[in-house]
Amino acid sequence: MPALLDPPLASRDFPAVTRAAPAWLQVNLGRRCNQACRHCHVDASPTRTEMASDAVIDGVLAALEANPAFTLLDITGGAPELHPRFRDLVRGARALGREVIDRCNLTILFEPGHEDLAEFLAEQRVHVVSSLPCYQEDNVDKQRGRGVFERSIQGIRRLNSLGYGRGQGHVLDLVYNPVGAHLPPDQPGLEADYKRRLRDDHGLVFDALLTITNMPIARFLADLRRQGRADEYQQLLLDSFNPATLDGLMCRHLISVGWQGRLFDCDFNQMLDIPVPGTRRTIFELGDGTGWAGLPIATAPHCFGCTAGAGSSCGGALD
Repeated sequence: MPALLDPPLASRDFPAVTRAAPAWLQVNLGRRCNQACRHCHVDASPTRTEMASDAVIDGVLAALEANPAFTLLDITGGAPELHPRFRDLVRGARALGREVIDRCNLTILFEPGHEDLAEFLAEQRVHVVSSLPCYQEDNVDKQRGRGVFERSIQGIRRLNSLGYGRGQGHVLDLVYNPVGAHLPPDQPGLEADYKRRLRDDHGLVFDALLTITNMPIARFLADLRRQGRADEYQQLLLDSFNPATLDGLMCRHLISVGWQGRLFDCDFNQMLDIPVPGTRRTIFELGDGTGWAGLPIATAPHCFGCTAGAGSSCGGALD
């Protein structure tokens, strides 16, 4: 289990939150990745072997078919494209008329065996969401590894050449998360800076920038502890609590599926092994998806990360 929060954050209760009707099914295909980023809450790396089984993949597709209310399938990892049935899952979901998001790290587009991945994503009209924590090379490489910035720029260029980010129905969003122990800046202002710098410096375009707060769990928390800044960061989240973000929390509209098929309220709870309350605990027990609205959401002190400042979700700022 990933590292947990330290006091004083653990001593303060998070407000009670209940679900709306879920419309967003998110599935983590495993922990294997071609990168090992310092901020990664999944602890993903090239040495991880956890991978969703065929039964879980088939269970996700069966859940989509049985639940028309799930309009969006959000595929994460690790690098989800490394799963041997990633393309089966995408094709199956698209055949059912669902929007598909691929949480793509951009560098995977150049890994052996994935040379045609960008073309596949464009063919299936997959919504690509990609991390680019800064428009400056040093900051990106510091967080994600040497050479990652340049390969990420090449990845955006490859996607642009296929129509992504150009208003042609191929959506490319970028994700910013802070390099250090602070909250993201104003999302609209930072998006304008990103668009200007990527256009002027590299001739690149994208649709939207999503700002996401680093969660004080797993690898990022371990890094904070090494710097002696864990308490400082946790207090920052507490002091920055914004109640206006509660209604928009992603967990209110999302069901998260782990690589073993277990159900969680969000990807962060999944990494901390905090299951959904109640008796429906796996994708195979999801049923027709009704009866979720009004149910309680399992919360813990790390949830203050999603409500700090302008808020944070897989879809960016909340307020």
